[in-house]
Amino acid sequence: MKDQSINYYRVEKAITFLEKNFREQPGLDEIAAVVHLSPFHFQRLFLDWVGLTPKKFLQYLTLDYLKSSIHRSANVIDAAEMAGLSSQSRVYDLFVNLEGMSPQQYKSGGGGMEIYYGYHATPFGMCFIALAEQGICELHFIDEELQRTEFATFKQKWHFATLTHRPEITQTYIQRIFTPRAGEKLQLLVQGTEFQVKVWEALLKIPFGQVNSYQQVATGMGRAGSIRAIATAAGRNPISYLIPCHRIITQSGDVGQFQWGRIRKKAMIAWEMARVNLQG
Repeated sequence: MKDQSINYYRVEKAITFLEKNFREQPGLDEIAAVVHLSPFHFQRLFLDWVGLTPKKFLQYLTLDYLKSSIHRSANVIDAAEMAGLSSQSRVYDLFVNLEGMSPQQYKSGGGGMEIYYGYHATPFGMCFIALAEQGICELHFIDEELQRTEFATFKQKWHFATLTHRPEITQTYIQRIFTPRAGEKLQLLVQGTEFQVKVWEALLKIPFGQVNSYQQVATGMGRAGSIRAIATAAGRNPISYLIPCHRIITQSGDVGQFQWGRIRKKAMIAWEMARVNLQG
């Protein structure tokens, strides 16, 4: 997993370069030079990270491809529901059960709870993860070039809980999240308003390797006129990746904004799409 994390930062740099220079259609040699690798080693890095060549991977990030994926995803979800299948029935999906804290628990700031936390490498860079007896209560990614403030923010949110650094425990959850076994189940515990929790539950219905538009999510919730509020709630998601706010994009096919960086969101979307297509 550590090698995958190192590879991710190189991939992120390559995607940033391509986003700025896509009209010039740079070749493999030029992209490899940006990350200070030979074309051979850069190609191998990409294959190790996602199983595809850079050229094939980048096809998943075009506006036309993402826009067409929005329409295909609606049919996938409808078909799954008609067949009585959950969205988690796909090969790479986890069964995630989300539980919102009661108003009293929320008010108490985790009083009486013990929470373990740790920092770990993932396919999308370093992350901070925290878990309580009731389930995972925080997961977000870290920009290592910026000053780290995530623990102070987390401590403020769970100010009455006992917080203990236990990376040997949290590491097992990282493995379960990013290399899941068949039938893997995870429990999440979130602090949020009733509306936010409903939005996060709606995001869990978007299958691995698919994307929805903000409009689709709003319509599915019966809140077609609340797109802006839904986007705001998605942006306050405390458990990144597992609550897949990265799978919602604009109707035009643009990935939109992301709390942990637009490039990371692009990488997540294309990485998932690639894995589904490799499996199929």
